[in-house]
Amino acid sequence: MYYCVTGKLIHVEPYLAVVSCGGVGYKCMTTMTTLSCLPPAGGEVTLYTHLNVREDALDLYGFYTQAERTAFQMLIGVSGVGPKSALAVLSDMTPDQLSLAVASGDAKSLRNAPGIGPKVAQRIILELKDKLGTDGLAEGMQEVAAQLRSETTNMSEAVSALCVLGYSQSEAACALAGMAADTPVDELIKHGLKALSGGR
Repeated sequence: MYYCVTGKLIHVEPYLAVVSCGGVGYKCMTTMTTLSCLPPAGGEVTLYTHLNVREDALDLYGFYTQAERTAFQMLIGVSGVGPKSALAVLSDMTPDQLSLAVASGDAKSLRNAPGIGPKVAQRIILELKDKLGTDGLAEGMQEVAAQLRSETTNMSEAVSALCVLGYSQSEAACALAGMAADTPVDELIKHGLKALSGGR
């Protein structure tokens, strides 16, 4: 029904943004990721919206990017995943990271989001594997996803090593995106650690 809402941002709180448009304040539930991208109150903003219809309420959800809205819509289509859980997942990872987690079967990354247990994480992977795919990922991320599907490559060994150090598979894979597949494992690990520690 609503594609997007454009107007003045008048109020923000965790998981909520209110946009004033044509004299009406639209209360949009949203992710922490979207909130981090918004201008200060009073600034002009466009949120791509999804209207969720329930028996007793109409809930409007707003997202900074169309990719995030699409990921949200796919997540709420998974059995056992409601809007609140979908917002939690997308507050913890970007749509690209979600696609990579699903493509590589990384349930651990999905379980980082509040309300997502082992069974729901596996269901997300199972139900979205064919829908999300890796076509929409940046080229470097697509290459990493392909490497992870083969467990004998330098890339998959480096990702496994970073996982042993406590990082999720998706975090490790994102840190290695853009690296050549034939880079020695020790160099990949060093690069990954540097990227994951913020370049320090």
